[in-house]
Amino acid sequence: MSFSVPTAAYVHIPFCRRRCFYCDFPVFVVGDRSRGETSHTISQYVEAVCQEINSAPTFNQPLKTIFFGGGTPSLLSTEQLQQIVTTLEKRFGIASGVEISMEMDPGTFDLAHITGYKNAGVNRVSLGVQTFPAELLKIAGRSHSVEDIFAAIDLIHQVEIPEFSIDLISGLPHQSIEQWQNSLTKGVEIAPTHISIYDLTIESGTVFGRYYQPGDHPLPADEITVRMYELGQQILTGAGYEHYEISNYAKSGHQCKHNRVYWQNLSYYGFGMGATSY
Repeated sequence: MSFSVPTAAYVHIPFCRRRCFYCDFPVFVVGDRSRGETSHTISQYVEAVCQEINSAPTFNQPLKTIFFGGGTPSLLSTEQLQQIVTTLEKRFGIASGVEISMEMDPGTFDLAHITGYKNAGVNRVSLGVQTFPAELLKIAGRSHSVEDIFAAIDLIHQVEIPEFSIDLISGLPHQSIEQWQNSLTKGVEIAPTHISIYDLTIESGTVFGRYYQPGDHPLPADEITVRMYELGQQILTGAGYEHYEISNYAKSGHQCKHNRVYWQNLSYYGFGMGATSY
């Protein structure tokens, strides 16, 4: 079995304002008022992650991709994010042209935060939009509003983050084909360089898992979710996005380099509560 030297690192930031109704990820809910600047728990976690990084083996190859996933990494203070990036750089080195991705949720950051994140090296943002209709955001248990979505997009444009992706979910309870088509159309109008679309999976232990059984109303019927997948492919490829992975679409030259590490079965580091190295 061949071994590839890891040049990618995933950092799990498990904190969220609340747990979305479909989420079975390992997250820690901090509420609407706590974030990195005010939470002792988050500060302790960042210290622990940095200790974990410093104990990892090195192979004299700098990192080419870094991905901050969650949870909600945009609950970190700019100083905390910088601390982790600096620790990674000192331990492994960071290659020129590195891709540093950060998952962010609307309503969890302001201009000062995203400016600080960019100054720390973040050059790719994955924004957790999920859906545009306000009623579906509420059904999904999201903590942000429609207004928060467009405010977040405006901030991303203001600081000129070069790579910008949005996430959308199909198959939500009560979601219609028309609503899904409108979300896709709005996504295209926003013109991110990358769009990820995910079909809802009902997981045991989640709020949705307690309320719904797969295939039962008000979840869309299987033939509807298939149509949603096909519609996503039609609209996004028709708008110039390449369907390069099952759930991922990108403009030419804008595929997520870190995602491709997983899909090409290459080695990577994983740091934090819900991460593992490979």
